[in-house]
Amino acid sequence: MSPTYELPPGFAREFARMPREQRRAFRVAVEKLVEALRKGGDPSNSLRVKRAQGTKDVWEMSYSGDGRATFRYGAEVKPGETHVEWLRVGGHEILSRPQ
Repeated sequence: MSPTYELPPGFAREFARMPREQRRAFRVAVEKLVEALRKGGDPSNSLRVKRAQGTKDVWEMSYSGDGRATFRYGAEVKPGETHVEWLRVGGHEILSRPQ
């Protein structure tokens, strides 16, 4: 089983503007997140996943020193598999508007 995901156009634009090393670090973090979700574990320990301040359903993930990404868990697309809706990616500045 593997989680499903979606990337809105704004996320894709932010990702494309990031330096190569930041994009690489994000991909490595996503692999860790996917592995944790596959195993049914809590990804919060290794990726510092926590609820984004002032939100009810948006989560933030650290993927490098200043690298942050926000997401929410969406409705299942495939039965029994977690669905991740990526929202923002970049530095700490994205946390002022995490959606």
